[in-house]
Amino acid sequence: MDNKSSFFIVGKHAVIEALKNPQRKVLRVFLTEESKKLIHRNSPRKNLLTDKKVYFRTKKELDKYCSKEDLLHQGFVAEIEHIENVEIKEFIKDKKNINFVCLEGVTDPRNIGSIIRSAVSFKIDGLIVKERNFPKNSKLLYKSASGSMEYINIFQVSNIKTTMKFLKDKNFWVYGFDSSSQKDFTEVNWSGNNILLFGSEGDGIKKHTEKYADYLVKIKMNEKIESLNISNSAAIVFHHINKHQK
Repeated sequence: MDNKSSFFIVGKHAVIEALKNPQRKVLRVFLTEESKKLIHRNSPRKNLLTDKKVYFRTKKELDKYCSKEDLLHQGFVAEIEHIENVEIKEFIKDKKNINFVCLEGVTDPRNIGSIIRSAVSFKIDGLIVKERNFPKNSKLLYKSASGSMEYINIFQVSNIKTTMKFLKDKNFWVYGFDSSSQKDFTEVNWSGNNILLFGSEGDGIKKHTEKYADYLVKIKMNEKIESLNISNSAAIVFHHINKHQK
């Protein structure tokens, strides 16, 4: 097997949700005796380990899988393959009221994982990221997403501007989140197809990308505080839109 296509994930939720996902190829699972019991307790009706290569290890032996990242494995490590994601062109066919989140220059796996967790929680339809910047094999990404990686469409594109241009031609509105904007995002009528564009923690949305935004909006907040962490901002926005579009 081509080893380049497989990678390791750690953590209870990340591993259990990968095992539950029929689309996810799980090559090997490394567990402690205790974590095996936890899997059966978590899914009493279905044995998630059927047909899986399971290896038992001590907690200390599993530490070596995440010593570099300083992560807690909780007794769960798995070697998995990537899921084939559907193309964005195919995904949007015959669908209405689609909400995508687009991340430009956001590279911290912990932040991206948290954003994915919120996106799944509040039914955002997909995540658009630049392929080159996306930490797709990151244990920290999967751990922060807490199992949500199994429930989201991630569109890894070579060029964000080209993708936005394509989607704008397909009746999408682009909302750029910028703390210097005058317009509060809750004043928007969140109907139809939307792209929620977030820039990097430090620099925000790049100027040449900003011109693709139809509107620049912000989250109104206490002026003594300059900004929120991007994953907190995203969670607030996703929750509001989900509630509004119901």
